[in-house]
Amino acid sequence: MTEDTGFGRRRFVKALAAGSAAGLAGCGLAPDSGTATDSGGEGGTNAEIPSLTAFRGSGTLASGRPAPDGTSIQDLPDLSGDLNLYIGGGEGGIYYQFVEMLQDIYPEFTVFSSDAGSSSLAQTIVDEVEAGAAQADVFWSIDASSLGYVANNDAYEPLPDEAVDPVPSDFRGDDNAWVGVAGRARSVPYNTDELSESDIPDNVADFPDTDALQDGMGWAPTYGAFKSFVTAMRLQRGADATQQWLESMQESGIVRRGNEYVVSQQVADGTLSAGFANHYYAMRVLNQRPDAPVDLAFTSGDAGALVNVAGALAVQGTEKADLVADFVRHLLSAEAQEFFATVSFAYPMIPGVQPVGGLPTVDELNPPGIDLAELANLQPTLDLMREAGVL
Repeated sequence: MTEDTGFGRRRFVKALAAGSAAGLAGCGLAPDSGTATDSGGEGGTNAEIPSLTAFRGSGTLASGRPAPDGTSIQDLPDLSGDLNLYIGGGEGGIYYQFVEMLQDIYPEFTVFSSDAGSSSLAQTIVDEVEAGAAQADVFWSIDASSLGYVANNDAYEPLPDEAVDPVPSDFRGDDNAWVGVAGRARSVPYNTDELSESDIPDNVADFPDTDALQDGMGWAPTYGAFKSFVTAMRLQRGADATQQWLESMQESGIVRRGNEYVVSQQVADGTLSAGFANHYYAMRVLNQRPDAPVDLAFTSGDAGALVNVAGALAVQGTEKADLVADFVRHLLSAEAQEFFATVSFAYPMIPGVQPVGGLPTVDELNPPGIDLAELANLQPTLDLMREAGVL
């Protein structure tokens, strides 16, 4: 094992405040506290499954939702045994909260985890596999670029079809190398007291020349999601056009902020009229401040419409292929997808679970036609961002 990765076990399950009990009868789950009944699915579990409210977040956006559709945890085989997990940092530990819930549900299931940045863990996996000393069974990355890096270096084991089939093909790797478990869409949060949706162009190429957006936009160019956005633009439009766009945006008066949550907060406060951010930051603002004057616009077919994913991959050399596959199936269960949607406000990856807050569904968005794994080629993006004076 490399010096910067060490597996540790965490068993504390953070309590989630119960949301509304409306519509919780789906998936065979009782709306009140207690356990689910076994509906006799393909696997079926003898474990005590909490009611759906235990998997739901709290706040305005989590209440009054319909019951999710999809395969319930109660219809999956029990998880049993030890699993070594490399989990990319991010989301404030939200994803690991679900791992902790699984350990609580299945007393015979233990996860030994090592967390660090996704790109760092991806490099560690490739190095370990090349050395014939892989330590992890599963890699759970917060972005597709790190998954793509591992896949491109043949450091993965293909996942079985039954584990990945619930997810649209755009959010799966070639050869079932990886599968998305939670999505995030690029968006344009805008202040509804200052702008209307019609003021936001359908293509980010038009932003520097849009009068309504001059001297009132914010971005966070040091943020990882922004770099992926610029990478998508570079892949789609070329390096020269992308550098010119960055320079034009600076000339138009766009202001720099430290992260995209701050951008979204300041849009809601009226300090900024609009900005570039992942969709869930505005959702977090609205969950805390339901009357905040902020809404989201989405561009179409370009880098501004990028949908990136957190996803899972089986590491080459794992001797626990069945357990890995069942773990991934749990991440794509109705309960897990409801958890990711209402706790982190991520886009669900299965059709039967709705995004929060009236967001368009994934199939209603129009992301650019690029292979998400290509986002792993980040160095040319960093070079052009420096040349443009953004970094």
